[in-house]
Amino acid sequence: MNGTKDKYQYYNHLKNILEENGIEISLYEDINYGLQFSIIISGKKHLIRVYENKKNGTRCDLSQIKDEAAYKLIDGLLRTGSLKAEKAEEPQEADAGLIGTDESGKGDYFGPLVIAGVYADAGMKKKLMETGAADSKTLSDARIRKLAEEIAGICKYSVVIIGNKRYNELYEKIENLNKLLAWGHARVIENLLEETDCSYALSDQFGSPELIKNALLEKGKNINLEQRPRAEENVVVAAASILARNEYVKAMNKLAEKYGMEFPKGSSSMVTEAAKEFVLLHGKEKLSEVAKLHFVITGKI
Repeated sequence: MNGTKDKYQYYNHLKNILEENGIEISLYEDINYGLQFSIIISGKKHLIRVYENKKNGTRCDLSQIKDEAAYKLIDGLLRTGSLKAEKAEEPQEADAGLIGTDESGKGDYFGPLVIAGVYADAGMKKKLMETGAADSKTLSDARIRKLAEEIAGICKYSVVIIGNKRYNELYEKIENLNKLLAWGHARVIENLLEETDCSYALSDQFGSPELIKNALLEKGKNINLEQRPRAEENVVVAAASILARNEYVKAMNKLAEKYGMEFPKGSSSMVTEAAKEFVLLHGKEKLSEVAKLHFVITGKI
């Protein structure tokens, strides 16, 4: 939203933000009191409108975007107005080295669970901020892919990918997603501590902090670990979220290529229909190779 721009200037403003994130945008067409245009995210077209009046200036209308993930992506981009992540307050002094961890695939029926950890000192944090690293939920897949390459060239990192077959075996033993997540976060922290001497770690809040602490081995027992909501506001955790999401997307693409069908993300009715299609094509015994079986979707099919 920007009252200083007319609808055409605002369209160009949006165009710059969207194209910088790898989102395809069409030419606009005029409508009553504004204009409209379409964008394409993951092969799907969505409609955006811009309205203009003398009292309120210009405003962006996302009400025609019915896909929740697409809406959150665009809304996040338009709220920030740029790709620069704001550095949230860190557990200790700003110059301290930090390990940030995050995961991807936790709420997705199809595909693996991916946990990533990134270590950054003060110089690396500055470079991360210059790249525009931000919470992966606000970025397109194309932008994530580009940023992941940059992050890998700046920081030390570790990625743990728990494929579906292994995920289902572990869940059957543990029977608790938070404990499984804690195990993955602890592993990437331990892996990074093999390469660097770091005293602080930060992760998103997904359960009791004791879960991760209890899963840490000898090297990790002495680290100062903090969990908090919206930890992705910290640029190091944001970088970890980007690496995790990039590996998740790559894994999903491999599944699509292997089985000759698209696997929708999330756990919507569209996902349920895709699961039914998969069982018809490949049999229910193969479902454990592509899905997280403890989701309620399994019972529906």
